[in-house]
Amino acid sequence: MRAVISVVGKDAVGILAKVSTICASHNANVIEVTQSVLQDMFAMIMLVDITGLSCELKELSGLMEEMGKAQGLSIHVMHEDIFNSMHRI
Repeated sequence: MRAVISVVGKDAVGILAKVSTICASHNANVIEVTQSVLQDMFAMIMLVDITGLSCELKELSGLMEEMGKAQGLSIHVMHEDIFNSMHRI
């Protein structure tokens, strides 16, 4: 099972590190990362393996959203199946 994590906000040092630290602390393995900085805006999408997740996906999502709010970022976590359904033409 995999999940997609999207992060958008003002660029700052350590965004990738903070998000990946939360993933690691809950046994979500980062498989792939793509990120861009457009002027001062940061955008990142992570694909993570949640097979061994040590909590519910909803809890991981809540932790990410909480950290995002504290950092002025918009962070969303969704199961890969939902992501694929939303982006199917």
